[in-house]
Amino acid sequence: MLCIRCRHFEAVPDGTHCAPCTAALPVTTPHGDAWLRSPVGLGRATAVLLGVVVAADLFAVGSDVLSYGVWDTIADGGDVPDRAAWVDSLWVAGGVLQSFSMLAAGIVFLVWFHRVRVNAEVFAPAGHRKKRGWAVGGWFVPVVNLWFPRRIALDTWDASGSWNAPRPHGLVDAWWALWLVTLVYGPFAYSAYEEAETAPEIRRAVAQVLVADLVDAAAAVLAAVFVLTLTRMQDVKARSGPGVPPMAAPAVG
Repeated sequence: MLCIRCRHFEAVPDGTHCAPCTAALPVTTPHGDAWLRSPVGLGRATAVLLGVVVAADLFAVGSDVLSYGVWDTIADGGDVPDRAAWVDSLWVAGGVLQSFSMLAAGIVFLVWFHRVRVNAEVFAPAGHRKKRGWAVGGWFVPVVNLWFPRRIALDTWDASGSWNAPRPHGLVDAWWALWLVTLVYGPFAYSAYEEAETAPEIRRAVAQVLVADLVDAAAAVLAAVFVLTLTRMQDVKARSGPGVPPMAAPAVG
């Protein structure tokens, strides 16, 4: 018989839809219907924007180094007004670049993160402890944003891996650890800079900001690797077709 949806191809045996239409049908999960959609384009865009974040962070690191040199000279009694003004303009430019690049990358990352979360429901409908809305909302709710996104990332990671070769969580854990350090230490470092008054205090605060920018760059690199790896995992699993989960080991005793 013809597919009842497209009326063009033959339906699969004992079914009412052809193979292409069957693949396009939603999967009913405990969290609602889920459609499998390619994450490749979004994943690549997210990785590119995270690369821009890394570039902005490295630019900021360069301005931090120059700023530290200026304030070190001032703390030792030197006077470098022209150089100080030039370095200050670089400092401001670095902050602007960081803010805009992080905003752009964050928006696209959230769209990608929600998509791979929904895709993961198609692969493993019952393998998720948080509702899909938390894939976006979990980043903005105080306190829970310290672990909800990681929990969702791990569930998505596990659902997207091969049945027979589950991947370890090292990459996810490393990325999340650096993200938490950035989340906590970054505001602390910039607050110290805002409160510094004397040249030695400003010099010390600039050093703290330098460390924060380096950690942020490292976190963005790992985030890009995480995005590309998970995107590839889902693409491979979707192209390989339905699989059979491994049988559970029999209970002993």
